[in-house]
Amino acid sequence: MQADIEALRAQTGETRRATVAAMEEILHLPFPVLDHGFIRVVDYMGDDGAVVQAARVSYGRGTKQVREDRGLIRYLMRHRHTTPFEMCEIKFHVKLPIFVARQWIRHRTANVNEYSARYSVMDREFYIPAPEHLAAQSSDNRQGRGAVLEGAEAAEVLDILRGDAMRCHADYEHMLGTGDDSRLGLARELARMNLTLNTYTQWYWKIDLHNLMHFLSLRADSHAQFEIRVYAEIMLDLMARWVPVIHEAFMDYRMGGMHLSRPALAVVRKALAGEPVTQADSGLSPREWRELWAALDLPMPA
Repeated sequence: MQADIEALRAQTGETRRATVAAMEEILHLPFPVLDHGFIRVVDYMGDDGAVVQAARVSYGRGTKQVREDRGLIRYLMRHRHTTPFEMCEIKFHVKLPIFVARQWIRHRTANVNEYSARYSVMDREFYIPAPEHLAAQSSDNRQGRGAVLEGAEAAEVLDILRGDAMRCHADYEHMLGTGDDSRLGLARELARMNLTLNTYTQWYWKIDLHNLMHFLSLRADSHAQFEIRVYAEIMLDLMARWVPVIHEAFMDYRMGGMHLSRPALAVVRKALAGEPVTQADSGLSPREWRELWAALDLPMPA
């Protein structure tokens, strides 16, 4: 793997297409994630200027001042004009646990080619959470985590996860007939069913910038599952290298901003005008009411 990466990074060539120096520096380099995973950029197309050019439907670059380009990008982001952002694309090579991949694949707006266990033997690599990420089920969120497990209970969970993964992989190799020429061995496409969901897989994942931002808005959010959020956070940093002006607008308007419903906007207007506001007459559910004041970082009215 390392030799392949070094060989790829040693290749250079002239081009007339737009390139980004900060991306060229890290092209093909793996960024470690979790215990055995990584993410690396293997190719990209376009830059901040490509989005500006598409929005203006014009040829050439440098016809506008940088300040004006930034203003246009922020206008596009603010008013959700998404098509110009589709002009940029990026391709990642990702190594991730199968259960994370099954969650990730829900984003159906990318081109994906995954490592095939029908043709190749899966490596003996599994995701085992760090102790601080072993948490109980949340009591009020069916998708969330609660208090961190400690002591003997945490140790038992880690032993079970590690033991089951190792045993299932050993049985997988046994069924394949690995190292035993006297047996036919089970077909790879059948033997793979015995692998645990924390087994690592790999894929190439290519997506345009508009859909990448949608992915990041959900998966880099603090409410996302930790095991996919750590991948998204690295991708967010890579986006800052690739399209820094768009990244700035994305952080300001999407990640750091909020969308208000009509009833919520009415509540904010009343509050700013000094009028009393209550959940009962706001048109918001109790959960929407709590979320509104939490997003505004203000105490809920009594």
